[in-house]
Amino acid sequence: QVQLVESGGGLVQAGGSLRLSCTASGRTFSRYVMGWFRQAPGKEREFVSAMGWTGGRILYADSVKGRFTISRENAKDTVYLQMNSLKPEDTAVYYCAADRRLLTSGQAMNTLWYEYWGQGTQVTVSS
Repeated sequence: QVQLVESGGGLVQAGGSLRLSCTASGRTFSRYVMGWFRQAPGKEREFVSAMGWTGGRILYADSVKGRFTISRENAKDTVYLQMNSLKPEDTAVYYCAADRRLLTSGQAMNTLWYEYWGQGTQVTVSS
């Protein structure tokens, strides 16, 4: 069993930055694919970014490419999402997710393939 706890959300003006953190506990973190998803009110949960076990494969949604950066620090069992140049449309609850399997890129972008989820952290970007 893996427990994921997100932090770092908050209220920021458009153009600002936030860094989200997701700390895992319970199993060998370094062997997990880690993903970030978000869900805005009235919308489905959508893919934001994902990173493979070794950090060699990194994926981003087109909407965040060039603005968001995912990274992981296995020694701290933590994955980060650095969010720059934030826009009002980035407003959502952001969720961290993890899975033990070697996911394909398509699978890593799909909520159905992740076994473990955090409780979410709210990000609000004002215009």
